[in-house]
Amino acid sequence: MPHKVLIVEDDSNIAELLHLYLEKEGFETAVANDGGKGVELFHSFQPDLVLLDIMLPVMDGWAVCRKIRETSKVPIIMLTAKGETTDRVEGLEMGADDYIVKPFEMKEVLARIHAVLRRTSPDGDGSAEKKLTFDKLVINLDSYELLVDGKRVDTPPKELELLYHLASSPNRVFTRNQLLDEVWGFDYFGDSRTVDVHIKRLREKLEGVSDQWNLKTVWGVGYKFEVNAPGS
Repeated sequence: MPHKVLIVEDDSNIAELLHLYLEKEGFETAVANDGGKGVELFHSFQPDLVLLDIMLPVMDGWAVCRKIRETSKVPIIMLTAKGETTDRVEGLEMGADDYIVKPFEMKEVLARIHAVLRRTSPDGDGSAEKKLTFDKLVINLDSYELLVDGKRVDTPPKELELLYHLASSPNRVFTRNQLLDEVWGFDYFGDSRTVDVHIKRLREKLEGVSDQWNLKTVWGVGYKFEVNAPGS
């Protein structure tokens, strides 16, 4: 049974993008473009999780959150353009489970959804842990953290996703176009130089850390995360 996600968002472009991306990832979705409709759909659709914008017509996100919390503990992730700490605290104190500030990366939203479902479901959400460990390197896509030689290194979401994707298939060569398609996805419009820029930034963070792995250029083809046997 696919998880059901209710999207309550009045910006039609954002709502459509969330709907398309989540459906592509196997979720069942319903969309409400105002708070009143959101409360109605919550009862009829019975979602497993709610993506809830704050600035909504009819009823704002705070009111919708309060209404849902009167009868349900279904996880709620707040979506808003407001980034102030007071807004975050207010949302979490009201019973929201997480908080994402616009503009956001679609794959970060997906990772947050999986993380919240795991946290709030006694049996987890059935998805595998998204964490890779190598010598002096931990790539954690659940918490969006990169640990290099035991230290947390600030890494933009897309850089982390690119590294995770390469390291998920050690020694496999990916072309730039494959990486654009598989990491950036259908919501991205750009050229392959984007991949080169992200690889360059990753190398600055990872260079010389270990002799057991390497972010390698395969000239004329693309890139791979090369893993060597210890001592080889």
